[in-house]
Amino acid sequence: MPYYTTKQIAQARELDLLTYLQQHAPNELVHFSGNTYTTRTHDSLKISNGKWCWWSRGIGGSSALDYLIKVKGYSFLEAVGAILGDASVQTTRSNLPQSKSKIEPIQFVHPTRHADDRRAFSYLKSRGIDPEIINHCIKEGQLYEDAQRHNCVFVGYEGDKPRYGNLRGTLSDSTFVGDVPGSDKRFSFSIPKQAGENDSLCVFECAIDALSYLSIIKLNGHDWKRANCLSLAGVYQPKSGGQMKFPLPLEQYLKDNEHIKTVILCLDNDEVGRAASRAIKYQLEESHVVIDNPPKVGKDYNEFLQMKKGITSRVKTRGGGAR
Repeated sequence: MPYYTTKQIAQARELDLLTYLQQHAPNELVHFSGNTYTTRTHDSLKISNGKWCWWSRGIGGSSALDYLIKVKGYSFLEAVGAILGDASVQTTRSNLPQSKSKIEPIQFVHPTRHADDRRAFSYLKSRGIDPEIINHCIKEGQLYEDAQRHNCVFVGYEGDKPRYGNLRGTLSDSTFVGDVPGSDKRFSFSIPKQAGENDSLCVFECAIDALSYLSIIKLNGHDWKRANCLSLAGVYQPKSGGQMKFPLPLEQYLKDNEHIKTVILCLDNDEVGRAASRAIKYQLEESHVVIDNPPKVGKDYNEFLQMKKGITSRVKTRGGGAR
């Protein structure tokens, strides 16, 4: 059993996780936004401002030592040894990334498609989404039903290449929402797949809200195919005193579509959605016309759509739920 002095242990306790991964496993780091990083192995583990949190597991810490113990399963002495570069520890703990050559990026791979998309179609229709819009997304390869768990899979593209997948449970009691492993959130779900000539963009927190908005446009007798819509795949509320980061999907979309002049924020009618709208507007108002356009009634555009159609049942969803 290795022995470490009090001074060595104190030194190990001081090292933050970002610095540790930069030194020992740089390929494990993935830039999320601003000064926030995630890891290739666990995309719900966020590293920011000297701290880290594994949101899907509800655990976190402020040091590399915490990470090695809580996430990697090391004993305290093994974790100290890994941070200090103890060779005897590193040779016995093969699960610790030690070099760039041993880290393989997670590749985005579509979940296997079901023989038909009936359950996904039925689920979205039950949420009030117009069947023509559902069929359009299926035909364009932007939506399908996965074979194993019957989730809706909303696909985002970089050009013609699929780069992102968002999962939504379809069972009546399901609360599951998540991303396909290896997804690149910069290329979140948008409709149409390639932006049209319209110089405005409507921005939503999720794909279902975007499809709900298009369904409302159609209900009102307008051409839904002219609208450009983007899902942010969620927004994140900063900790007290923190600054909300500019959403990666929106940043990428505006970079790829310089003809967009007006950004219409259609985020939720709750504290997080309102804060996100204010933050995005503040960061964009010098370069774009920004319009805040939350749903007239209800929490979000899907709830607004269901109210317009007289649909009373609604399944609440949350990220990180068990499938």
